[in-house]
Amino acid sequence: MSTTAVPTAPPPEQPTGGLSEAQRIINVFVAPSKTFNDIRRKSSWWAPWLLMAVMSYCMVETVSAKVGWEQVNENQLKMRPRQAQQLESAPPAQRDRQMAMMTTMTKGISYAFPIISLLVFAIIALLMMATMNFGAGAQTRFGQCLAVTIYAGLPGLIKSGLAILLLLLGVGVESFTFQNPIASNASVFATVGTPLYAGLSALDVFNIWVLLLAGIGFSAISGLKRSTTTAMVFGWYIFSTLISVGATAMFS
Repeated sequence: MSTTAVPTAPPPEQPTGGLSEAQRIINVFVAPSKTFNDIRRKSSWWAPWLLMAVMSYCMVETVSAKVGWEQVNENQLKMRPRQAQQLESAPPAQRDRQMAMMTTMTKGISYAFPIISLLVFAIIALLMMATMNFGAGAQTRFGQCLAVTIYAGLPGLIKSGLAILLLLLGVGVESFTFQNPIASNASVFATVGTPLYAGLSALDVFNIWVLLLAGIGFSAISGLKRSTTTAMVFGWYIFSTLISVGATAMFS
């Protein structure tokens, strides 16, 4: 008995290309799943980090011109009341030396912030990789986790851009701090340097945006449910916030 082979439809063609770096960056804001799904194909992260570095230097130069490093240092010192009180009680010459040293350190850290932020991103990526792989049985790679972490941080560009615009308009110059550059959180209802201020600062619109994006991104690369990865992201953020609040309570 002869049989007749039944023709089968050819499998759908798989796209050989992917998103460009520019498309990835734009899609973070309009279609984040597209960006994070593409990270499974290519885990590059240099483009968003470079964009953040450029914005960081724009912010630093604006602060230098519109606020001044001495004013920035004084404003940030208000967030450490105990240290501020110790400086006030110090002899004038000693106080001037310490203030000058602190101002130099603030300036140096500000210019080195792109490198510092990359180290922070790497630590977050490692924590999330360990949490997903050992805690939930996923098989993510460090490069993927780092790419998700950096791309998810892109809303910070909008926050920095708004801060630059406000400074150029002369708004908030006398009270500017790098830690809290614009009033995008509830810390305006608390006294600077208190544990409540530290806690309310964490309830920031842009921070929550970043966390939600990270939840989407880690789900895309791990295959875990989005609710699971979002819970992991928020869990680590709440943990770090509690540490910050506790440190503020100890030194305020």
